[in-house]
Amino acid sequence: MTVQVSIEFPAIPGLKAMNQYKSEIQFAVCVQNQDCEDLELSKVYRVLADESAARDGYVRVIDESGEDYLYPADHFVPIAVPQEAKRVLWAATTALTAA
Repeated sequence: MTVQVSIEFPAIPGLKAMNQYKSEIQFAVCVQNQDCEDLELSKVYRVLADESAARDGYVRVIDESGEDYLYPADHFVPIAVPQEAKRVLWAATTALTAA
């Protein structure tokens, strides 16, 4: 049986923190890239739980390089992703980080 623990992130309403062992995959779409030109507008990014960053108004995402970085939280909007799409997005970001 899988138990998921969720906590609301204040930096992005609707985005949930994830238990590090049994986690729900979170995604957000980039809606702004001012001063963050490496972000692609309208692109879906995988979000990693980082409560410390959230308290400071940031969110940790895996970008095109496959690395995770902090970006301003207001640059993203959390999205609900169907289970099948989560598997595809998870595989894509996992392949980036393994490269």
